[in-house]
This record gives sequence, C-alpha cells and structure tokens, in this order.
Amino acid sequence: MSMDIDAPIALPQRPLVSQDNATILCCNCGAPIDGTLSAGALCYDCIKLTVDISEGIQREATLHVCRDCERWLQPPAHWISAAPESRELLALCLRKLRGLSKVRIIDASFIWTEPHSRRVKVKITIQQEAFQGTILQQTFEVEYVVAYHQCPDCAKSFTANTWRAVVQVRQKVPHKRTFLYLEQLILKHSAHKDTINIKEVKDGLDFYYSQRNHAEKFVDFLTSVAPVKSKKSQELISVDIHTSTKSYKFSFSVELVPICKDDLVALPIKLAKQIGNISPLTLCYRVGTSINLIDPSTLQTADVSTPIYWRSPFTSLADVQELVEFIVMDIEPVGPEKGRFVLAEATVARSSDLGVNDKTYYTRTHLGGVLHPGDTVMGYHLTGTNFNNPQFEALEESKAHASSIPDVVLVKKFYARKKKSKSRNWRLKRMNKEEGEMVPRKQDQEKMERDFEMFLRDVEEDVELRNTVALYKQRAEKNRMEGVETASMAETEETGGEEVPGIDMSELLDEFEELDVKDDE
Repeated sequence: MSMDIDAPIALPQRPLVSQDNATILCCNCGAPIDGTLSAGALCYDCIKLTVDISEGIQREATLHVCRDCERWLQPPAHWISAAPESRELLALCLRKLRGLSKVRIIDASFIWTEPHSRRVKVKITIQQEAFQGTILQQTFEVEYVVAYHQCPDCAKSFTANTWRAVVQVRQKVPHKRTFLYLEQLILKHSAHKDTINIKEVKDGLDFYYSQRNHAEKFVDFLTSVAPVKSKKSQELISVDIHTSTKSYKFSFSVELVPICKDDLVALPIKLAKQIGNISPLTLCYRVGTSINLIDPSTLQTADVSTPIYWRSPFTSLADVQELVEFIVMDIEPVGPEKGRFVLAEATVARSSDLGVNDKTYYTRTHLGGVLHPGDTVMGYHLTGTNFNNPQFEALEESKAHASSIPDVVLVKKFYARKKKSKSRNWRLKRMNKEEGEMVPRKQDQEKMERDFEMFLRDVEEDVELRNTVALYKQRAEKNRMEGVETASMAETEETGGEEVPGIDMSELLDEFEELDVKDDE
C-alpha cells in the first residue's frame, strides 16, 4: 500500500509593522517629547526652568578670619592657614554651606572681587536627578562676607601671663652680632611661627609659647644651628586635689658660646693638642654648629664641637671692639692656599703711627688673597697689651709657645665707607620684638645701630655668611614730586678708586606677598 505525500506549500510572509514610541506634547510649551521617558509631561528645557535643584542651599555665608595671624576659622574651633583663592580656602567655603551634601558637586571656582570689599564669591556647578531618568545640572554663585574674629592663640599673646613655656636665649658678649645672625636664621626657617611673644632683655631674647612641645621644638632648632647648652626647669602653678591634675610653667635656659666671628682665642694648651695639635693662639673665622678656628701663621684649621667646649669652657682673648687699624706696607704670598685663605708675609704699620714714628710690624697672615700694599686692614695689636686671661698667661709661660706669639694678628680688610652711605639695594627682615620694662638709653640705641651696621657689612664682605641668610630686594622709594624712582639704589659704593663689596641682584629674593598686579592702561 502506498501513501500520497502532499507537496510543500509556501505561506505568504506577513509584513513587519514597526512599533513607534508614544509621542506626547509638553504641557508647558507644546514641544513633542517621548511619553514613555518624560516625567510630569515636561520637556527638558521646561524642567530646567521649573525645577530648582539648588533649593535649600545657602547663597550667603560668613567667613571668620583672624587679622593678626591671618588664619581662618573652621567650625567648631579649628583655625587653618589658607592663602587667598587657594584649594584650602575653597574647601572651607564649601564646608560652610548647608544642603550641599545632598547634591553632586561638579565644579567650584572663585570669582574675583576687590581685596578691600571683604567679600568672597564662589561659583558652584552641581548635578541632581530631578525625575526618574532626568539629571539636571545647575550653576549658581555664593557670596561670603569676611568678618574679623581673634583666634585664641592671638588673644593669649595680647594677655599677660598666659604662656606655658619660655625659652631664654643668652650670650654674655658686649655686642649683639650673634643675635642678629640668629634672628636671620630663625626668620629663614620660620622657627618663630609658634611664639606668642618675643621680648628683648639684657644679653639675649625671651621666646614665649603656649605649649611645651613648641618650646622644645625651638630648643632643638637652636641646637641644630649654634653651639649651645640648655637647661630645663618647671614651676608648679596649680593642682586639682580631686583629679590630681597639675599645671606647670616650663622654662628652658639656652646659653650660646661667648665666642663670635673674628674673635681672637687663646686655647688651653691641652685642648689645642687634642683637636689636631694646632697653635693655641687662633682666630675664630666661623661659628656654626661648632667653633671653627684657624691659625693665621700656618692656615691650620680646627673645630671645637659643642660637647668639647662645654666640658672645659673658655672665653675669647679679644673681640672686634678691640681691633686696631693698620696700613699694609708690603705683602708677599708664601704659597700655601686653603679655600679662600692664602698664606702671606706682611709688613704693617699702625695708622695712628704714620707721620709720628717709623715703627712697623712683621707678621704672617691668612689674608694674602685680598690684601695689597696700601690697603687698610683691621687686626689685634698684641705687643704691649695686657690680657687678663689664664690661657694666655699659660701660653706666655710655656717654653714651646712663648716665642710663637706674634706682634700683630690681622683679621679682615677694612673698606672705607662714607659717613652717609648710599642706600643698599638689599635689606633684611626683622622680628617683631617687645622691648623690656626699662626703656633703652640713647647710648644703648646708638650701640645697637652700630652693631646692626657692622652685621650688614659682614654680610656684604663674607660670602659664606651671606649664603646662610635670606636677603630681599630693597623697596624702590618713589619721588612724590616728580613721580619717578630715586637713584639711591646702588650695588657698590666707590671710595678712593676701590669698590666696597656689593651683593648681586640675582642673590636677592622678592617678597611675593607684596607684589600687586596692575592692568596696563
């Protein structure tokens, strides 16, 4: 039996009909929109006009700044340092706004305002989902009013007896040159930023602090830059018998070595043998973390470290106030050189003896690289001078060293300057110090001015000293009558055909906080 199989029949295909999305009109402006995605039957433009995603965010706020230390208050009681239009100040401005945590911040920037207006404007861009699937972005401005508010640290500095620690820095020398140099080191490294008061007293300075650890940090800084010794004491102020809480005031006594640059030093003979068998009669050419000494007759150098000095302390034989002016009659380099020192044999005469007698002195000096016949040089006149110094007396009684004591020890070249010298093209910053209870006498003020002028000359003449301090460009004084800068700025002063050492402009720093931007008209 056979079966009949039907042939395949092709069925007609039905055309595919595209499913279009529902399109509706905006209820506000009549623009066609996708009805499946739109919320509230509003187009995107109408949503931006009717929905305010910045609602609830402050448009005005107040910033508190301390006018003394220029720090800003970060609530509740934290004070931060922030420069104008800095990231830190922008973060502080954003934290001050309530409701900003509910939105997403896209961008924030400052809008320029007049510095004297005491206003800070910030432009903020935010994003937020207005409806399901609809994200809005909006930009608005916030204005801050800058109000002055004194911080607790500055309030303490203007109130007596609020300090908790004091560092008393002392040096028993008849001049202030060491403290002037120490002041420049403190300013360069900003080591005084935590002080609440600085008082100038006899033979030194007092630094007051509100916390003990700030004083200890400052003592560590002094130990790292100068040969000092320190002692600590504490005084009990109050005690709570219920909680056994005690309050102390701490005092740190820091004493600097009484030896300065250009001092003549007579070492103990035993110590001179221990530090390299150097001649006991030496010259101090630098004071850093240790005392650097040089023998002018041989150019041998030695360092006296801080522990070695305080183990057997000694004083200088003569200081810069006892320098005598000499005239170089003849000088001849011997040959050995050591850095900037060149050994030479010189014949000198006292300036006061010229025209009176023909007495001259022969000596060996380390200044062979800068002295020439006819130059004026400052030195110590040892012949006929009585010194009340036990180390020098032992040196005179010693058979090995008595014959090596020279008649004259030359220290540095003297540059003749005019009494009314021209203004320098550089200047140094000074710390704001409070004077002691007793008003300084006129003689003391003149002595302080002489010490400061001598320190400025040392900075000009000594390159090594100049590299350790921060020098700033002198402000150009404008002539009010003519409206032009006066020509009082000079790098060098020419006297008698010889130039006084000057400082190159490339070594000077600008004070950026005082720079102002002016539009070209």
